[in-house]
Amino acid sequence: MIKNYRKTKILATIGPSSEKINKIEKLVLSGVDAFRINCSHTNESQFKNYIENIRKIEKKLKKSIGILIDLQGPKLRIGEIENNILLKRGQKLLFVNNKKSSKPNEVPLPEEKVFKSVRVNHPIFIDDGKIKLKVLKVSKNIIETKVISEGVLKSKKGINLPETVLKNSALTSADKKNVKKGIELGVDWIALSFIQSPEDIEDLRKICKKNVSIMAKIEKPTALNHINKITELADGLMIARGDLGVELPIQDVPSWQKRIIREARMQGKPVVVSTQMLESMITSKTPTRAEVSDVATAVFEGSDAVMLSAESAIGENPELAVKMMDKIAHSVEKNPNYSSILLAQLEETPDSTPDAIATASRTLATELNSPVIVCYTESGSTGIKVSRVRPKQMILTVTPIIETARKLTLVWGVKCIVQKDANNLEEMIKMTKAYSKKEKIIKKGEKMVITAGLPLKKLGTTNLIRVIKID
Repeated sequence: MIKNYRKTKILATIGPSSEKINKIEKLVLSGVDAFRINCSHTNESQFKNYIENIRKIEKKLKKSIGILIDLQGPKLRIGEIENNILLKRGQKLLFVNNKKSSKPNEVPLPEEKVFKSVRVNHPIFIDDGKIKLKVLKVSKNIIETKVISEGVLKSKKGINLPETVLKNSALTSADKKNVKKGIELGVDWIALSFIQSPEDIEDLRKICKKNVSIMAKIEKPTALNHINKITELADGLMIARGDLGVELPIQDVPSWQKRIIREARMQGKPVVVSTQMLESMITSKTPTRAEVSDVATAVFEGSDAVMLSAESAIGENPELAVKMMDKIAHSVEKNPNYSSILLAQLEETPDSTPDAIATASRTLATELNSPVIVCYTESGSTGIKVSRVRPKQMILTVTPIIETARKLTLVWGVKCIVQKDANNLEEMIKMTKAYSKKEKIIKKGEKMVITAGLPLKKLGTTNLIRVIKID
C-alpha cells in the first residue's frame, strides 16, 4: 500500500502564511490534497500567483493537486455610521436606503434588494449574529426593526437574513469576473456562496466549462429547503458552518451537517466539511480536544474532505495544522468500526448500471481479499461511483486527463494517477499492473478488481467489471 494513504481528503486555504512556493510544497508533503483560494481576501495578482505556484509544485512532486476558488457571493453590509451605536433590548432601529447616516437611530443599508425582499417579523442579524433584530414595518426606503439581542453597532458590519429570500442571483458581477479568471488559469472547482435555490447553480453552470466542477456552499437556511435538488445539480457540496451557524440555531448545525453528508452520499457527490475545524491552531501549536473530536466526527460521518481556513491561510503554524488533521483522519480510519459505520450509513443503491457495478466491485474485492479496486475513467465518474460505496480497499483511479485527476483530489478514497491513453483495455491493464507492483499496492498472487467502461474514451459508460490475478 502506498505510504500514508489516507481516504479522507484535506482541503487547505492558501493565504499570506502559505503562499510562498516552499510553504506550498511543505503543506502538500504534510498531507494537503487540494487548495482553496478565498476570493473575498485575494486580489488579481495574488490569485494568479497562487495558482502558478501550486502548479509548479504539482509538476515538481508529480502529484495531482486540486484548486478550488471560493466566490465571495452577495455578502450584505451596512454602510457608514458617524458614531458607534449602543443598542438596547426593545429599542427601535431604522434601516435607510443610503450609504451614510448621522442620525443616532438610523443605520444606512445601501442594498435595495433587501428593502424589496424583507417582510414583517423577519429576523435581521448583524455582525455574525451578535446583534439580532426583528422587522416591524417595511416601506420602499425604510425598514423599522426592534432590537432583540443588544450590542454595539459599528460601520460596515455584515448582515444576515435567515428567513428572507433575496430576489437576486447568488452570482455577483465580481463573482463572474473571478469565474472567468479562474477558468482561464485552470482551476478545478468553483464554490458558489450563499446559494438560495437550485437556480443559482444553473446560473453558474451557464458560464462554466465542462471540465470545471461546481461546489454548492450550504450556508443559508433557504438552501436547506432545496437540498435534494441543489445536490442533484451541483458536482459537490461544502457545509459552510460559519454562516450556517449564524442563520440557523447553532444547536441545529450538527444535525444538518449529518443530513447534508447523508444526502451527498446518497447522490454520489463529494462533500466538504468546513469552518473552525482547528481554529485554535491559528495561534497555538496544538488543537483543543473539542476540535479534534469535531474533525473526527466529520471523518466518521463519511465526509469526503475536511477543510482548513484561517489555520492555513493566516495561521502561525499552517504545516502543523495540516499534520494534525492528517493524524486525526488516519486515526479514525484505523478504527475497527470505521468501515462498518460508513457502510451502515449508505442508503439504497441508485437504479443505474454504473452504481450497481460500483457496489458489486466493493463486494467482490472484499470476498477476494483484494487490496485495490481499479477504475479506468475519462470524466472521473467511475471513481466517484466506487467512492460512494466506501470500500475498505484503495480506489486506484487511472485517467489520461490531468483535469480529471485534479477534480478527484476531493473525492474520498481515490488515489488518482495520470497514465498515457491506451489503445485498448488490455494495454491499460498491463500499465496499471506495472504501476501497482512498483508502488507495492498489490503483491504477486493477489487479485485486482477492475471497473471500466467499454468502449474506451466514451464518457459515462461504466459497464464492465473484471478480476485480474497478479503474476
